[in-house]
Amino acid sequence: MPAVARIDPKDVFSPEEWAPLSARSSWLGLALIACAWGLILAAGALFVLWPNPLSYVLAVMLIGARQLGLAILMHDAAHGALHANAKVNDWVGEWLCAAPVGGRLESYRAYHLKHHRFTEQPEDPDLSLSKPFPITRQSFWRKVVRDLTGQTALKQRTAQLFGGRKDGEVINASTAHFLIVNAILFAAVSFAGYWWAYPALWLVPMFTWLPLVTRLRNIAEHAVVNTEDDPFTHARTTRANILERLFIAPYWVHFHGEHHVFMHVPCYRLERMHKLLMAKGYDKRMRIAGSYAEVLRMAAPA
Repeated sequence: MPAVARIDPKDVFSPEEWAPLSARSSWLGLALIACAWGLILAAGALFVLWPNPLSYVLAVMLIGARQLGLAILMHDAAHGALHANAKVNDWVGEWLCAAPVGGRLESYRAYHLKHHRFTEQPEDPDLSLSKPFPITRQSFWRKVVRDLTGQTALKQRTAQLFGGRKDGEVINASTAHFLIVNAILFAAVSFAGYWWAYPALWLVPMFTWLPLVTRLRNIAEHAVVNTEDDPFTHARTTRANILERLFIAPYWVHFHGEHHVFMHVPCYRLERMHKLLMAKGYDKRMRIAGSYAEVLRMAAPA
């Protein structure tokens, strides 16, 4: 099928509006990476200083959400939007964002740009993430159980490390880079005297909360969007409150409708673009949900 239609930014924004939206910063992306790793360290320290079941669950949720945040920043790097310098963009996107959580920037970029080119068409490599919906509520909760018990992540990591992927399945991962960075993380916490923090405060979030919030993100972005020819209908924007942004949707990922129309706008400009689009009346053309709970009611109605 032909690639999806594109909208020229000049047809929506004035030059004065578009210039700051499309500008790539040399420091904001780096600040977001530092923020992600800082919150990971702070959440781990929370449990180390006040070890109890509540602080542990909170740490796992915060760290798992920032692991997703690193993947989101890798996604920005795939669009060349994480840093103004292309070499810096690709280096930090690979080693500070992708590799720690098992991704690979180069292969993800090719895969993801194909997703943008053929969104919700048969050629879309992400179509399997949205096509099954809506599903029953029982089916959804079975998936949640598989995520939180580590079954989903174990299947993914087994395919990454040992092969066994299905024909046509794409695993955007680098075994070598993943092992190198994770060995460094393990060595660092071991040197600090907390070797157990690596499995308890890095692997457990990666095998439980990260798969769940990744699933919720995928559902919110493209499930039951009722795509039409209009590019503004190809993805959903979900209005996220502060808790949803902390535990489910970091770094403006919930503005996915805006991202799909203007995919090279940096994530830290998406909220500003959303407000401009709302002021121009584009909410009538877009797919917008009021919360993640609203999305799940549509995706798993009964």
